[in-house]
Amino acid sequence: MAALDTGFRAYLLGILDLSERELDKLVDELRDHWSETREQYVLRRHRELQRDGVPNRAIYGILRREIRDRRFAPRPMTERQVRRLIYG
Repeated sequence: MAALDTGFRAYLLGILDLSERELDKLVDELRDHWSETREQYVLRRHRELQRDGVPNRAIYGILRREIRDRRFAPRPMTERQVRRLIYG
């Protein structure tokens, strides 16, 4: 994982009651959680819900609601897409 900015790291250590090791673990967990694409999330949650015995018809509605309130990692952009975003 990419290193956390040293100033931000010091700030977090100052306001949270965590050791450096605990902070590193927390940051890694957060990065893993928020780096998931929408497709990865749907497949993972579908497996989890099926394992819990939830029928597919119910799973579809659950996933629709969960996706609405969750942010996902963006797909990588090509150079052309970046230019189009900037210049229209």
